Amino acid sequence: MSEESEQTEQDAEAEAAEGGDDEQSGLQEGDFVRLAYTARTVEDEQLVDTTDEEVAEEEGVADQGEFEPRVIALGESHIFETVEQDIVGKEVGDEGSVVVSAEEAFGEYDEGEVRTVSADKIPEDDRYPGAQVQVDGEQGYLETIIGGRARVDFNHPLAGEDIEYGYEVIDTVDDKLERAQGLLGMFLDIDLEMHIETDEVEEEQMVEPEEGEELDEDEEPEFETVTVEKETLYIEATPQLTMNQQWMFQKQQIAQQIMDLVGLDRVIIQETIDGSGMGGMMGGMGGMMGGAGGGDIEEALEDADVDAEEIMEEIEAEGDEA
Repeated sequence: MSEESEQTEQDAEAEAAEGGDDEQSGLQEGDFVRLAYTARTVEDEQLVDTTDEEVAEEEGVADQGEFEPRVIALGESHIFETVEQDIVGKEVGDEGSVVVSAEEAFGEYDEGEVRTVSADKIPEDDRYPGAQVQVDGEQGYLETIIGGRARVDFNHPLAGEDIEYGYEVIDTVDDKLERAQGLLGMFLDIDLEMHIETDEVEEEQMVEPEEGEELDEDEEPEFETVTVEKETLYIEATPQLTMNQQWMFQKQQIAQQIMDLVGLDRVIIQETIDGSGMGGMMGGMGGMMGGAGGGDIEEALEDADVDAEEIMEEIEAEGDEA
């Protein structure tokens, strides 16, 4: 190979390497970011979602939850893929806007999902146009009701709508607790007390055979108790968490995703029962039971003009008859 050809090849390799570096610069899948965004329908600019409190107030929805930037993990479908792809490669502080197609967002509008059903399947209080109803387990919106028949649209309310997302990357999130808090808040939209500790835990592990040694088919493996460290996320249970339907049905999946993405070994839900309220109740019960002491019973019987000895004689007589 000539000296000129060799130099040309080296230059090409250097350019390829530089190009590769450019492709990997900025935010990448797996990064945790704190994201502010507002999403509206393209056609009529109807608000779909926002993290901006001012926008929520302007739209009259400020009382419908907390409005603040959200923590997401890129590449985990925590937001529409088109938005994620637009964020990849960006830097903290960058802003962007991207349109998510109706097909990717809430689906194309399907005329076949507008169906006529018996009005008997709809509660009387919901028999008006626009009412959100459930029919045979399906969610829909009542279009019209005439006589005994109802016309129900089972499409998503935003079906057929392209959605425009305007966003800003506020910062990256490296702290494990912040990541866990962000993920749980995104899944459940509940503010919970939590912390991370490294615990020493005893567990049973199978004793590995020594090098070159093999277990017989009939030989039972040996186990030993070892002490290992477990990085644990402790979450304080609240009535809101306990009664949250998504948590009730998906807590295993939610906890597993938090462990996988944050790099934790386990999640423990702690329920605290405050005994201060029970103390007063038990004290009251003690007073009531104390009132059942011997002297107090006799006084009560006397106040009620009841002869205690006569009652005992009757009881003993009934026992003799039996």
